[in-house]
Amino acid sequence: MLRPRIQTGANLFQLIKAICREAEEEGKQLFRLSIGQPTGPAFLSARVKAAELIMSDEEKWHEYQDNGCVIPNFAQRFVQAHVPTTRFDQFGERLAYLPIPGIKSMLEIVIMACLHGLPPMEKPLRVYTTTKPGYPTPADQCRYLEDNGAQVRHQALETNPGNQFRFDPEDLNVIGSSLVMTNYPSNPTGQVASREYWKALCAYCELYGLRLFNDAAYAALPHTNEHCTLAAVAVDYPNLSWIEAYSGSKIGNFTGWRVGAMVGSADFIADVANVKGNSDSGFNAALAGGILHVLEHDRESLDATRRLYTGRTELLTNVLQEYGLELAVQPQAGFFTLWQCPKRAFGQVIENSEEFNRLMIMKTGIVGVHFNPYMRYAVCGDVEAMIGPITEGFKEANVSYK
Repeated sequence: MLRPRIQTGANLFQLIKAICREAEEEGKQLFRLSIGQPTGPAFLSARVKAAELIMSDEEKWHEYQDNGCVIPNFAQRFVQAHVPTTRFDQFGERLAYLPIPGIKSMLEIVIMACLHGLPPMEKPLRVYTTTKPGYPTPADQCRYLEDNGAQVRHQALETNPGNQFRFDPEDLNVIGSSLVMTNYPSNPTGQVASREYWKALCAYCELYGLRLFNDAAYAALPHTNEHCTLAAVAVDYPNLSWIEAYSGSKIGNFTGWRVGAMVGSADFIADVANVKGNSDSGFNAALAGGILHVLEHDRESLDATRRLYTGRTELLTNVLQEYGLELAVQPQAGFFTLWQCPKRAFGQVIENSEEFNRLMIMKTGIVGVHFNPYMRYAVCGDVEAMIGPITEGFKEANVSYK
């Protein structure tokens, strides 16, 4: 009987790669539903535009961008492309914008911006995150800061199938200065925040003086009309301190280009810009021009990618449900599906999702990512080409929740 090999402190993805190497050494063909980023090259239209700009002799395309960008109103245009239904120009100086080198590197800066300048009597800064399950970086950054003596206290908010992976604002239990860091649309759940959900959360945060930050890396890839950005709602709360961040990484394979932008209340953006300006030198302007070109002039490529993920998600979901796997939540955006870990598979009791993932890899070659008690299967790979072996694999697994 195969049991999980416990590797204390091992990076989750390194552990999965090690299991995959073991399976390949035994001659197993792998079907990687673990890939969590777009595949293939960046859109041609973006590469052509970026190449044009990178070949320019003008110095401005080759120098530090810092907290700005040589492209006029880049950040505002980038944001507007993600929230086309909102006219941001009507809010004037209440709002501000900031170009950023992707979102991941900004998460620590957002926390530091909230911590910096707090008077001693208002510390520690309490940071609430949607990281259980979820994209772990905000929690990791809090841990690194706290371990090194910073006055930061982290709490992962309770999200589960019972609340559809959208926490109740009342769970925040406000004590002192606080920052709420959300991730909608969500990795790994595929859940979105609705307009009504954002209204409730914005009202709560405004009432109690909490700062609100949303990582909206998947905002351009919704499957349903329920998806709503924080920015579309937060603009109606003049006393709310908030930011929403968008990234070019997921709209096609721009993961290595590191281009994005933020919008938010002027006070919060100013604090982030202050820390960022002392922490990095900005992004590559030519690459930023390539991605902005897609957002403004090549929506066809973007929409085709969104439809591709929507179709693959539907296909994979139908097959896995047919063979007994139960969704943790219906995916509504992005390219992830999250499943309840079964209690039995291959005729044996399953102790946790790591064990189930190892069994699936070693016996069927199907690779997922375990977020105990859940399994994440992504649709970045060619699901259509793999659907036959995937079907046979889950048929063989004969999963059960009894």
